[in-house]
Amino acid sequence: MRVSSLVVLKFGDMNGAEAMRDRMYGFQKRELIRLEDAAVVVRNKKGRAKIKQAHSLVGAGALGGAFWGMLIGLLFFAPWLGLLAGAAAGAVSGKLGDIGIDDGFIKEVRDAIEPGNSALFLLVREGNVERIQDELSDFEYEFEIIETNLSPEDEENLRETFAAEEIAG
Repeated sequence: MRVSSLVVLKFGDMNGAEAMRDRMYGFQKRELIRLEDAAVVVRNKKGRAKIKQAHSLVGAGALGGAFWGMLIGLLFFAPWLGLLAGAAAGAVSGKLGDIGIDDGFIKEVRDAIEPGNSALFLLVREGNVERIQDELSDFEYEFEIIETNLSPEDEENLRETFAAEEIAG
C-alpha cells in the first residue's frame, strides 16, 4: 500500500522555501525522494501570498494549479474575504477534509506561516529520510516540518477532485 504525505516545510524568511525546492530537485534527480507535486508559497511583509508551482520538479501526474490555488487560497486569502467567502471556504475546507486534509492541519499551517515567511508544499510519495536529513545538516535556512498522511483512497479522491492526470509508473 502506497501512502502519500502532504508535507509543508515552513521557513522564517522569504527565501528558504525556494532554496529547499532546489535541494529537493537534486534529491529527486538522485532518487532520494519521489515527489508527486510541489509548490512554493512566499508571504510578503504585508501578508500577501504568492504561489510558485514547481513544474520542473514533478512529472505529468502533478495535481496542478487548481489544487495548490485552492489550498493556498483557503490558508491565506479566505480569512479576509468576509462572510460570502467564509461559506465558500467552508465548502472547500469540507472537500479537503473529505480527501484527508483536515481542518487541524489547515489551521496549523495557516498559523505557522506568517508575513515575511515562506513555505514549500510537497506531495511526497516516498523518500530516504535518513539520507535527506544527513544531507540537509549544512542547509543554511532553518525550517519546521508540518505533515499529514493521505491514504491511497484520499489521494485518488484528491486527483479526481482536481482533475489531475494519473501518474505514470
